[in-house]
Amino acid sequence: MEVDRTAENDHCPDLQQSSGESRPNLTETNLRRHDSLDFESRSVKAAGKAAASWGVILQLAFQSVGIVYGDIGTSPLYVYASTFSEGIKHNDDVLGVLSLILYTLTLIPLVKYVFLVLQANDNGEGGTFALYSLLCRYAKIGLVPSEQAEDQEVSNFQVELPTNRLKMASCLKSKLENNRAAKVFLLFATMLGTSMVIGDSVLTPSISVLSAVGGMKNATSTMTQEKIVWISAAILVCLFMVQRFGTHKVGYSFAPIICTWFVLIGGIGFYNFFKFDPSVIKAVNPLYIFYYFKRNKRDAWISLGGAVLSITGTEALFADLGHFSVMSIRLSMCCVAYPALVSAYVGQASFLRENAHLVSDAFFSSIPGALYWPMFVVAVLASIVASQAMISGTFSIIQQSLSYGCFPRVKVIHTSSKYEGQVYIPEVNYLLMVACLGVTLGFKDTTRIGNAYGIAVVFVMTLTSSFLVLIMIMIWKSHILVILSYVFTIGLLELFYLSSVLYKFDRGGYLPLAFAGFLMIIMYIWYDVHRRKYYYELEHKISPQKLKDMPSLTTLNRVPGLALFYSELVQGIPPIFKHYIANIPTLQRVLVFVSFKSLPISKVLMEERFLFRRVEPDDLNVFRCVVRYGYKDIIHEQESFERVLVEKLKMFIEEESWMLQDEDNDRASRVYGGIEVVDRAWRDGIVHLIGQNEVVASNGSGLAKRVLINYAYNALRRNLRQNEEIFYIPRERMLKVGMTYEL
Repeated sequence: MEVDRTAENDHCPDLQQSSGESRPNLTETNLRRHDSLDFESRSVKAAGKAAASWGVILQLAFQSVGIVYGDIGTSPLYVYASTFSEGIKHNDDVLGVLSLILYTLTLIPLVKYVFLVLQANDNGEGGTFALYSLLCRYAKIGLVPSEQAEDQEVSNFQVELPTNRLKMASCLKSKLENNRAAKVFLLFATMLGTSMVIGDSVLTPSISVLSAVGGMKNATSTMTQEKIVWISAAILVCLFMVQRFGTHKVGYSFAPIICTWFVLIGGIGFYNFFKFDPSVIKAVNPLYIFYYFKRNKRDAWISLGGAVLSITGTEALFADLGHFSVMSIRLSMCCVAYPALVSAYVGQASFLRENAHLVSDAFFSSIPGALYWPMFVVAVLASIVASQAMISGTFSIIQQSLSYGCFPRVKVIHTSSKYEGQVYIPEVNYLLMVACLGVTLGFKDTTRIGNAYGIAVVFVMTLTSSFLVLIMIMIWKSHILVILSYVFTIGLLELFYLSSVLYKFDRGGYLPLAFAGFLMIIMYIWYDVHRRKYYYELEHKISPQKLKDMPSLTTLNRVPGLALFYSELVQGIPPIFKHYIANIPTLQRVLVFVSFKSLPISKVLMEERFLFRRVEPDDLNVFRCVVRYGYKDIIHEQESFERVLVEKLKMFIEEESWMLQDEDNDRASRVYGGIEVVDRAWRDGIVHLIGQNEVVASNGSGLAKRVLINYAYNALRRNLRQNEEIFYIPRERMLKVGMTYEL
């Protein structure tokens, strides 16, 4: 909780937030009369994750094996079959593809994600919106005033020496802040990346389960493709049904399966390497990639769409970071996943050097006979787990997008009190299940799904690289040679893959783009109207003078109790309050305007969360409160929230009266008496006033604007959760106040 005590130097957040030090004597006239909450509500410390013990890190590493690596871990099921869809034309082509897989697996999941992208986390949180949030904290690139970056970041440039790297960072920062098109593009790219990850979570379960269950065709001739599709659909329904138990329980249940899977594929790969052709070790020489492209030319380029499937699910390493920690994911990747995958791909390549005709079913054909059925069972179980990585990641990034007003309201359930960031979203889980079943029953085979899968995977990776380059320049201030090395190695590799997967657009590749387009339309509609509503309230907010004149209204009745008036507006009193007083001239003894503000950080410390300001005159007993949340903070249950807010309000009144003692003892005594007034109002009961805003396009608006606001947005709003459901407001103590906004 902070007291508004901004003096002449409003832009010094360190002075504003210091507590426990000697405070300067301030008079009421010294305070800035325009809205200082606009500044202070952005000046807040982020609550990062505390350093975990090795015991906790090992527990999280074990869980992460079951959640994060299922997708990339089951890629050996279909990579060689997808890459050599037309068969192996030259025996050395196996070496070329193996070399390509090994270097792709090393450069992108290991170097890029584990050692670079994970470092770009936002206080322990990952995903596309975490990268965007990180940029918002260092440059004012938000499109809504309440979502501008903190003022403190300016000091970063004042204390550093003016090196060439700093000049480059400052120049880029200035260009982004002063270019609206760049701001819109960054938000658009963030939405696109988020949509692609969600689309990825639809395709991952389909291709993984179909690939594993398809192994039954080798064991029995009675198993048809139609039966495989329906068995896969039943398995997928069961997978989505268990999501409500949470990442913690699901992770502990799935981790032993994936650990067993990695042991088996690593062991079988090691066995096949020595049994068939150990000379495949030559593939560590990247020249074999060059020879492969020289022999096959256009066909080799097209085959990249299959090779890129070896890194599917890599984005989950970052998207699921909030469920775990950087160290736990690095540990599990370097010690478990990467060695097992390398062994599996090398072993299959060794097998194919002598059995090229079996490439269409390379995985199951390379399994020693005695291990076939045990391996089949584990493969089916592992494919089910593979879906978990992107499902968990989808829950995380949607939670982040909610705080930016970029996604319609849905209920977020925190499934673990022990580990932060583990969430479940019922509506999203249901829609993912329906979409996944549609893809599985519609496409029926892994080839077409694989074409779609590749586009989703590479698109997200390319967008992540773009954001990472901005972070390297603006925030890390990396050396130009480091940045160029990244762009001309990993960046070019991803663009090369992207060009290949786009070639298969008409053979299933259109699916993730259709998913992304549909989701982006929804996100754009919600965000655009959210932004218009905010500007409308900002332009029509009630002036301080009108509030001062309120006690003189003879028709205004004060009744016992405490009223919490909820509003999205941070910078003033919303216009809907004037509408309420005009129609119901009754006001509780104590009134608090409550605004929930999302900051571009993951968590806010509890002592920094509540920011109060008194609305003059003192005897009106009207206050404003900004409740600041990070995008990973848990919204309180209402009873807990009410209690905390009242306690923080009394602390604010006590500190305010203490500050006034040297200036005006009489006023200080009156202010201190407000604590008793608040206590009495709290005992009399709390009523929650909710602004129910109807939005319509203003007269004279164009057709596109009328369709956007009157039909598209209002249709979404009517079919989604309302504010009282999101904030757990009890209906028996709630009063809705309706007003129409013409945007």
